[in-house]
Amino acid sequence: MAKANDKDKRGSATIALNKRARHEYHIDQHFEAGIALQGWEVKSLRAGRVNLGDAYAIVKSGEIFLFGASIVPLISASTHVVADDRRTRKLLLHREEIDKIIGAIERKGYTLVPLAMYWKNNHVKLDLGVARGKQEHDKRDSERERDWQREKQRAMRARNREA
Repeated sequence: MAKANDKDKRGSATIALNKRARHEYHIDQHFEAGIALQGWEVKSLRAGRVNLGDAYAIVKSGEIFLFGASIVPLISASTHVVADDRRTRKLLLHREEIDKIIGAIERKGYTLVPLAMYWKNNHVKLDLGVARGKQEHDKRDSERERDWQREKQRAMRARNREA
């Protein structure tokens, strides 16, 4: 019984979201990747000090790396370590997944965008999206659709309150 209560107290497993990615790109495929982190980075992630806004992933010599993700070091956790908050981090995927990603990038001109970072069984995972860029009219259409859905929900709630 105590373990179930402990899980409820921990809160959300999501560490960070890249909201801009869904606005800028059409996401076609999702991959779950592990990340090779250092100890001070894990402590900073537990404190929620990460930014995925400018991050992207590239393929280099058959491996995938995360660039531009900022994990700000905690003062207390990195006293003996020289911390680089924007260092290149290796993403951990199966070979078949890497081959699928490389095929999509090279043949179809897709890009790799980090969408979310979260905890899964005490490991940090990254939701990696294989995406293609949206044009300006696509962005306006998705914004219009989002606004319409919001208005529709408001109208339904108002109608349900009256009934």
